[in-house]
Amino acid sequence: MCQGVNRAVPRGWRRLPPARVANRNERLMRWPALEPAAACATFHSVASKAKRLATNADGDFYVDSTCIDCGTCRWMALASFDAKGNYARVYQQPRGREEQLAALKALVACPTASIGTIEKHDLGPIAGAFPDPIDADVFHCGYHHEGSFGATSYLIVRERGNVLVDSPRFTRRLVKRIEDMGGIETMFLTHADDVADHQKFRDHFGCRRVLHADDVRHNTRTIERPVEGIEPVALADDLIVIPTPGHTEGSACLLYRETFLFSGDHVAWSIPMQRVYAFSGACWYDWDVQIESMERLAEYRFEHILPGHSAPCRFPADDMRARMRDCVEWMRAA
Repeated sequence: MCQGVNRAVPRGWRRLPPARVANRNERLMRWPALEPAAACATFHSVASKAKRLATNADGDFYVDSTCIDCGTCRWMALASFDAKGNYARVYQQPRGREEQLAALKALVACPTASIGTIEKHDLGPIAGAFPDPIDADVFHCGYHHEGSFGATSYLIVRERGNVLVDSPRFTRRLVKRIEDMGGIETMFLTHADDVADHQKFRDHFGCRRVLHADDVRHNTRTIERPVEGIEPVALADDLIVIPTPGHTEGSACLLYRETFLFSGDHVAWSIPMQRVYAFSGACWYDWDVQIESMERLAEYRFEHILPGHSAPCRFPADDMRARMRDCVEWMRAA
């Protein structure tokens, strides 16, 4: 049994050397999309041309050496970004307006402002596009946070109160948009790694925060709704918390309308493998416990997996259940 912390850290999960963490605040303070006035202007992005990685394709877009390889750009703009070594890169310059738009959204979402352009682009409409619709009343918040290693945050818009899943960066542009969409009634935190700016959102919106008790740490000790045990907990008739220990001791998923599964770092879609999978090299608690959690989760009905890391996916419910069971078998053999 894989007891305790697995110290192996694969691509996208490595620990950063101090030199690459030290200038984080400086980079984020220079990030234009933080302020509405600046975001409305046409400007050069703040990634450094002097630090442009040689692995980038020639042309307008590039990634610089401040990249932490969180994977955000790779799923947001699959046609332009991939990984080379320990960094993301532009392997192919955007072709046409649709690909350029995807690359610009990845630029705005990048948690470390590591994506740049040589040409000037009006990022005002891009910065204002988040939360970006995914399907029905579910949105991608963008503005990924370096403190959660670029994890994805989502907004559920509901008549009975909106739900923020994990924490994006607390930026004025995003906060104003969320206010216009009805604010936040509940913040669901999938696990201890992805809490980021949770306290700022709590202070601003007065939302209740939900986190499994086994993942409460010093910085989350004041949460309003700790969840305990491994049995599902209904926050409402359309919102079910499903404890899924494994990645961390208190990892949990949120099921919305038996359609959308917000999975944190428990399960995701692998673009290279083209399958539902789990992060075997990033199991911080217990891999065998995570397999047991996956077995229970596979019995639920849903169509979407919306993870914290890697790509989201959607399949018909019966197909998804079969893919989840295949994932369990793959995990047993991993």
